[in-house]
Amino acid sequence: MTLEISKLSNGLTIITDPVPGLESAALGVWVNTGARNETKPQMGVSHMLEHMAFKGTKTRSARAIAEEIEAVGGNLNAYTSREQTAFHARVLKADVPVALDIISDILTHPTFEPAEIERERQVVLQELGQARDTPDDIIFDHLQSAIYQNQAMGWPILGEEATVTAFDREMLTSYMNAQYRAEGMTLVSSGAVSHAEIVRMAEEKFSGLRPGAVPAMPAARYVGSEVRLAEDLEQAHIAYAFPGLSNADPDYYVAQVYATVLGGGMSSRLFQEAREKRGLCYSIYAFSSGFQDSGFLGVYVGTGEAEAGEISAVVAGEMAAVAGDVTEAEVARARAQIRAGLLMGLESPAARAELIAGQMFALGRVQTVAEIVAQIDAIDAAAVKRYAASVMQSSLPAIAAVGPVSRLESHDHFARRFGALATAAE
Repeated sequence: MTLEISKLSNGLTIITDPVPGLESAALGVWVNTGARNETKPQMGVSHMLEHMAFKGTKTRSARAIAEEIEAVGGNLNAYTSREQTAFHARVLKADVPVALDIISDILTHPTFEPAEIERERQVVLQELGQARDTPDDIIFDHLQSAIYQNQAMGWPILGEEATVTAFDREMLTSYMNAQYRAEGMTLVSSGAVSHAEIVRMAEEKFSGLRPGAVPAMPAARYVGSEVRLAEDLEQAHIAYAFPGLSNADPDYYVAQVYATVLGGGMSSRLFQEAREKRGLCYSIYAFSSGFQDSGFLGVYVGTGEAEAGEISAVVAGEMAAVAGDVTEAEVARARAQIRAGLLMGLESPAARAELIAGQMFALGRVQTVAEIVAQIDAIDAAAVKRYAASVMQSSLPAIAAVGPVSRLESHDHFARRFGALATAAE
């Protein structure tokens, strides 16, 4: 990447990533505000605001926004995460001004018309219902709740019916005024873009952003507990979590390699043991999630009612095995998977923009591809064993389980497989 970075007088950071030979560009504004910035009555307001941004401005109706971007063959979208909200577009290079104008308009001149709020409220309530009807999706909301119990980091991004029903224009406007501040926003563009042109347009289009910094996020506290919901489903959906690393931790990529060895592909320990050897499940995988000041290692499995009684011991056993005898060959395969995923992703301007924005928020700078690859390539079996041993020392696992889960071992019994109370796997 050959990046150029500027900052406007109001504090908005602008980063461009020109990619020679492309005829298209990805661009967007990432806001350092997400679900964890909310208070209890505001639960879900970040997500609702993301929806409402497309529902009309002082100069464009919701339909006009959709028609204008599609008239040039582009697409416009947004998402809300725990820590960020993003508004992004993909267009041909000649239409970058169109996309930038629309994104700036929805961020600086939204109207939040009451009739549109009411319509979109119904859409979000439908989204809530759909999520609850998708157990292999909602399980991760339950896991987040079990990890970060009784704090904003553990609340559902979509909110709850009671909070969504209470949203009104005043709440949306107040939240946006407080959280959408120029110093906490980054405009990133990648592909067929010119830094000078992006800066010139941004100085005009984004001058109306409120200056200042985004309020500090409440600190995240890993708690570790259990959410268990017995439901009449064909499969038990189970997710485990352990204290992990922030996305700024020096061992961030060690955790990624460990998760890949443990459950990152068909050659991983969990896939081979739980699915290939024992036939306990169709889907099982491990992952490492990092936030700005916290993180967790997770394992998901979808299994049958009878098999649920065996799965916890298998997960704990394979985690212990990685800590004891992970090989250089396994680590090399994991490094190759992560490195290839990174480099293949960089062929997409949208993925490049996403990576740039994430690194700016996590590190305050953007690492070069060479830096990232060097960090990955430096990881050996000893580093993975060290990290794996630290995970095994955790006595605070979290468990979320939905479906026919009566045979799943208790949280206390599973916790005794780790930390100072660890016993031999049964």
